[in-house]
Parts: sequence; C-alpha cells; structure tokens
Amino acid sequence: MKIQALGHVVLKVRNQQRAEAFYNGILGLPIVARYDEMGMTFFSLGNHHDFAVAAVGDDAPGPLDKGVGLAHVAFKIGDELAVLKSAKTELEAAGIAAVAADHGVSKSLYFADPDGNRVELYIDQSDSWRRDPQTVAAYAPLEL
Repeated sequence: MKIQALGHVVLKVRNQQRAEAFYNGILGLPIVARYDEMGMTFFSLGNHHDFAVAAVGDDAPGPLDKGVGLAHVAFKIGDELAVLKSAKTELEAAGIAAVAADHGVSKSLYFADPDGNRVELYIDQSDSWRRDPQTVAAYAPLEL
C-alpha cells in the first residue's frame, strides 16, 4: 500500500455551532456541508472536504496535554510574514491569545479553539527541508 496524500482531518468538538463560529467565522474556513444528525460540519480548502468537526456533547472532557491523540491541526495562510502578523492581530481582536514560533522552514501562530484543541496557522519560509529534512524539527520563539 502507498498513501498518496493526507485526505482530511476530523476534530472532535463539544458544540457544532460554536465550532462553526470559530472555524468559519474567525478562521474563514468555507463550510461545504453539514450532517446535523451526527453533529458534523465539513469545510473545504479546495477538495471535497479537507477538515471537519464532529460534536460530541457539551459535557465532553477537554483534550489532555499529555494524553494520546491529535496534538494540533495546522493551516497554511501564506508565504509572507505580513500575513502572519495580520492573522495575529485578527486573533487578538477576537480575544484569542496566540504564541508565535519560528520553525526555520515555516513561521507559526499557535492557539486554542473554543474546546481547547490546538490550532496552528503558518507561513512557509524556506524549502531547505528538501535538501535537509531534519530542518523541519527546528524551533525558536518568534516575536511578532
């Protein structure tokens, strides 16, 4: 078997409408479909669906920092530092605190969705990983 591409990610959330308000309303992911009986919303970035949320109930426990599972989902927002700075300003205006990081090949903002799931917005900065794959493991704090 040979995997050809990552198809999509489905993230568990407590409330479908609140997740839509965040992922569509704040982050701007286009909604392409809903399956309300299952509490699911599907978002597309050009494929039939690239990302979805599945509501598991308002009383569901939050994600554990040291538990097994998805660490974060990342969305590319461009290639220019100005785009990342603008995103940070927009997040702050929405009351969302974000931490910036320089990964060498990319620069990122990390923050939490309303349920505590970690989200990354990033810009690509270098293709050095093509010559030296280890460069994807770089990390340094980034001041925006």
